[in-house]
Amino acid sequence: MPRPTLTICVFFLASVIVLAQRAEKQELVDIELMTYPEIYSAIHDHGKTTVLVYNGGTEQRGPHAVLGGHTLMAHAIAPMIARKLGNALVAPVLPFSVNPAGGVDPKMPGGIELSPDLFQKVNEAVVDSMVKNGFKNIVLMGDHGGGQVELNKLASAMDAKYGPRGTHVYFCGDVYEKSRQEFAVWLTSKRLPLSNHAGISDTSTMLYLQPEPQQWVRSIYKTTIGDPVLPPGQQPDPNVPRVNNGVTGDPRRSTPEIGKLVVEMKVNNAVAEINRLIGRSRVRTTP
Repeated sequence: MPRPTLTICVFFLASVIVLAQRAEKQELVDIELMTYPEIYSAIHDHGKTTVLVYNGGTEQRGPHAVLGGHTLMAHAIAPMIARKLGNALVAPVLPFSVNPAGGVDPKMPGGIELSPDLFQKVNEAVVDSMVKNGFKNIVLMGDHGGGQVELNKLASAMDAKYGPRGTHVYFCGDVYEKSRQEFAVWLTSKRLPLSNHAGISDTSTMLYLQPEPQQWVRSIYKTTIGDPVLPPGQQPDPNVPRVNNGVTGDPRRSTPEIGKLVVEMKVNNAVAEINRLIGRSRVRTTP
């Protein structure tokens, strides 16, 4: 092949690769990573009038996982939900919650706890800001069990306040509760141990999402076992010593593949519920 022809072919191939890489680049939906002209254009030119307000949390996660787990998982999962919705952006994830696991304890230091009232006030301020920013649908969500009730109450109150003005506030609970229940059924079907905190669900999710090995989950998860998950109403046997290491469940059989399943459950359940909530609201407001 003549050299000029070869040069042209190489240049053409390089151009195709660059274009393919650009096409694979994910759409930016995180408000904290966008400029205000980009956010304005997303809302007014591209119809992204929904914003996700996702709450994380800072709490002990057993001896094997970093304390920012809920926040890190929310940071990763919220954009997935927004992109699948197609009309949403993501507000900065809030790293605080109500009732962190184990409380704030110097024996397991690092946790941060907000009172239920302060937690609601912080989220209320975020909702107020998002209304002023021009969003028409504001969705409150939480990756942590503590705060679900408060977010639900706040969404109802804020929707009553802003609904008549054309902006609606919703609580998406399925991303947490429905996904948790579905995963418990899956665990039982696979004869894997149930986990309430720092067990298979969260550990697997963090293994799947962490950017580098051992960045979020240390390898000791493979030998870490916590106190068992008891059936509803059953009290711990006082004659059996508690492990008391911050884990309720058993993370030893956690895998990134299981984590992928958990993430897919959360994304699919969130998208389905948000679409249902917004669709129901549109039906109510249609003359």
